[in-house]
Order: sequence, then structure tokens, then C-alpha cells
Amino acid sequence: MSLENNLVVSCETAPTHIKEQALTLARSLNLPFQTEDEWRPKSPLLLFVSENGIDLRQYEPKKAQRPLIHIDFVHGANGYRFRHNRTIHQPLAKAVGVKPGFRPDILDGTAGLGGDGFVLACLGCRVTLVERSPIIGVLLQDGLHRAEKKEDYHSIIRDKITLVVEDSNLHMTRLTRRPYTIYLDPMYPHRKKSALNKIEMRLLRQLVGNDLDSSILLQTALRTASNRVVVKRPKGAPTIDVTGPTYTLTMKNSRFDVYLVGS
Repeated sequence: MSLENNLVVSCETAPTHIKEQALTLARSLNLPFQTEDEWRPKSPLLLFVSENGIDLRQYEPKKAQRPLIHIDFVHGANGYRFRHNRTIHQPLAKAVGVKPGFRPDILDGTAGLGGDGFVLACLGCRVTLVERSPIIGVLLQDGLHRAEKKEDYHSIIRDKITLVVEDSNLHMTRLTRRPYTIYLDPMYPHRKKSALNKIEMRLLRQLVGNDLDSSILLQTALRTASNRVVVKRPKGAPTIDVTGPTYTLTMKNSRFDVYLVGS
């Protein structure tokens, strides 16, 4: 059973405009809406609307309902990267082709929670975030909307980031202009010891799947990018194609496989 079959939209009891927003969201996603007194264990996941934005929660009877996925570009890890890690010498920037005086246009074909795409936008790249899960798309859009209200973030979100909620394979076939770099970070299958054991990442896996079509996505990307395709992989994981990358940038726990495709 898919995660969406156990998902309902809910909200704070007040103010009124929050409930109206939640009802509109439920209709747009074709999901049921439930008030707090209607929550049931058989519908354990809540796409929850509040004054603090939209988040994904897990219903637990007689317990406070806490956010499990809440995309925040201003605080936490994203906020830290915004304030302290905006160097073009970091491996991510090198992998996608950032150079002094040059910022490539990038299509992030597996946007997920948007962290890497956000960093690249902060470095000055124009980034298109493509996410196939409508639920993650809602959470991403909400995170971007809240960040855009902050003065330091406004121009980055407005001018550098575009969000598309669509399957990346389909989206790439429709492009009329080839992006310089296509960036892919496909969901990797379960490992016994992995950060993916965290609740947030388990839910993300349920929403987007294990990207079993990642080899097809890579081939589409190689036909679409004008200069390179970058694939992020866990350290020690196999490549997702038989030919292998042009070169690799290795970090402590992961690596970037870089495929140069020419012009």
C-alpha cells in the first residue's frame, strides 16, 4: 500500500484562513481532510497546515503530533550552509562545473528535500528543482515560500530557483533549452548502516521510492545535458551504468560521479 493511502490533510483549529488553506490543499492533492477529533490510527500520516507552514506528521494517539518532515531553508542545516558554506571550492560546486566567473544552469532531477539545489542557487546558479512526488513538491514549495519572505533569501528564491513537480524523465524530454549540468541524487536501496534509517528519510523513501528507474534517468540526462551529468552516490556504492563516469570526486561518506557529455 502506498504512503498516500494512509495520508490525510489536517490543520490547526484556528485561525480560519489556515483551515481554508488546508481544504484547498486537500482538494488539489485529492486527499481526505480531517479535523483533530477525526484522526484515526488507520490514517496515521498527516499533511499538517499551521502558521509555521506545512509539514508531514505521524499520528500517535495521546501524544503531541510533531513534524517529521518540515523543509526549512532558513534554519537548521540549510541555514548553516547558507551562512557558512557558500564557497565555490566545495566538492558539490566543483562537480557541477562552478568556476570563478561562471555559474552553470542546473537541472536537479531528483530534488528531494532541496538541500543541494538550494546551495547551488546560493552560489549563483540558476537551478530547476524537479520532484516527482506531489507531497514532497508541496513541502518544497512551502519551504521556498517561507524563505522568500526573508530579506537575505528573497532574491535567491525568486531569481535562482524554479520548482517543477513532474517526473524528471518526462520533463527532460520536453525541454527546448539544454541545461549545462543535470544533477541526480537517486534514492539508494537500504543498507544496514545508513543515515537513511532516520524517520525523515524513511518517509522520504516511501514517498519517492528507491528510484529503480535511475539508470533510465541517467540515460535521459546524458542525452539532455549540454556539458555534464553529476550523480551523487554513497561511498562504495556501484555506479548506475555499465560504462562508468568520466571522473569521480570522493568525500568521506559519498562521492560525485561526473559524466562529461561535450557540447
